[in-house]
Amino acid sequence: MNYGFVIDARKCIGCHACSVACKSENQVPLGVNRTWVKYVEKGTFPDTRRYFTVLRCNHCEEPPCVEICPVEALHKRDDGIVDFDSRRCIGCKACAQACPYNSVYIDPETQTTAKCSYCSHRVEIGLKPACTVICPQQAIISGDLDDPQSEISKLVAKERTVVRKPEKGTGPSVYYINGDGASLDPFQAPEEDAYMWSAQSRGVGHFAKHAVHGEGHGLPERTAAAHKEKKAGAPRRVYDAPSKGSVWGWEVPAYVWSKAVSAGAFLLLFAFSVMPDALLPEALQWGLWAIALVFLALTGGFLVKDLDRPDRFTSVMLRPQFGSWLVRGGLTITGYGAFLALWGAGTWFGLPLLASAGLWGGAAMALLTAVYTAFLFGSAKGRDFWQSPMLSLHMLLNSVIAGGAAMALVSLFTGIGTAEAGLLGQVLAGSFVLHLVVMASELFGRHPSVGAERAAEAIRSGSLKQDFWFGSVLFGNVLPLLAVLAGSGGPVLALAAVSALVGVFYTEKVWVKAPQTISLS
Repeated sequence: MNYGFVIDARKCIGCHACSVACKSENQVPLGVNRTWVKYVEKGTFPDTRRYFTVLRCNHCEEPPCVEICPVEALHKRDDGIVDFDSRRCIGCKACAQACPYNSVYIDPETQTTAKCSYCSHRVEIGLKPACTVICPQQAIISGDLDDPQSEISKLVAKERTVVRKPEKGTGPSVYYINGDGASLDPFQAPEEDAYMWSAQSRGVGHFAKHAVHGEGHGLPERTAAAHKEKKAGAPRRVYDAPSKGSVWGWEVPAYVWSKAVSAGAFLLLFAFSVMPDALLPEALQWGLWAIALVFLALTGGFLVKDLDRPDRFTSVMLRPQFGSWLVRGGLTITGYGAFLALWGAGTWFGLPLLASAGLWGGAAMALLTAVYTAFLFGSAKGRDFWQSPMLSLHMLLNSVIAGGAAMALVSLFTGIGTAEAGLLGQVLAGSFVLHLVVMASELFGRHPSVGAERAAEAIRSGSLKQDFWFGSVLFGNVLPLLAVLAGSGGPVLALAAVSALVGVFYTEKVWVKAPQTISLS
């Protein structure tokens, strides 16, 4: 058994009966939608046509939202329905990043994930989904795709159908007859500043902050490429559901930043400890250890702060879905903290074997802590820019830069040998140069999709260009590099180190935010 939908665009009249029935049946709050109707117009007056497209969860054969969910709040049933359990959800919003179809939202009342559930409560008692029953044109057909005698199976067999974003490999179970390409592809008809009936004196539901008071409509900033494509007669989006905006806010780049500082500090402590000719003052070693521990604690704090249900954060460890990189990351951070404690105990009590185990184990876990976020972002299949094979190296270099900057700051108070200071300068200089090269390849190289290119353009020349060119490139890499090459010490070195730490944050900020400015539906 494999339940799915067929949307017959030849019949749909854009009446929104399906959206209203869905809201009524599932008590969906104002401001969010499980199913919605998108209007796209083509042509130039008077030769124009309006297309209606019903959008919702695709109940994928290989649902990326299920794979990324750390607590199995999202799950695929034996009958093919991708359902959710709001009692388990921790509000991490990873599923919203993983869904390529923009189908997942956070319920503003429960602060948990929600989406189309195929009206599973109705299906279980032999009823059809509410949207199927209410449609006056019978444009929505539901049923078992595996049953060759079912109406939906016959339609898929005899009609020419399309699915949304087949290149994602998710195997959608929502098929469109006479599906309009400009309606199904979000890049053919970019987001507009306003839609029909969208200007309101006050917002709706949890979109109240987007009320119109002369400052725009609260929609995300579009990239320059989207503006360039607005030509006469080009497809234009004239009605759509409200944009979800950036569901991962400042907490996520802050967590990536603090994680980079922690991991980088201990990696440098390890590197200098195993070098035969390097000797760090004991105070500097303890300083790096303390920074690693404190910033690791900050990392956990930012992670919990980002959750919409922080009261359930323990579920990540107590009810884990081990295939999720959120769970693997949580276990990595926990293991890293344990090895930090082991090194501290072994060093304090003069137990060399214990300290050595903590040093080597901590270095391995620090390395994994530095790069695991790249795999987490990579599992967010809805964001093409994060699928870059360079992202692991990007994260590692940020950790080395952040850890090196922290070490430079601590050394001002603890002292450091001339040879060790020179070696640290070489490590930082090489990291700055390589980091600039990696960022250039990620932003100016060829991209596998339009979405990835649009995100890169948002960083290079769009809404995030100032944060990138001034915060990341100039203050985060170029100025600290020049200070290191000049061999400056004292106050100049301190300013360069602080500048580098600020730059790491800005880099992570634009890398986290840019893909979220790209429309997925």
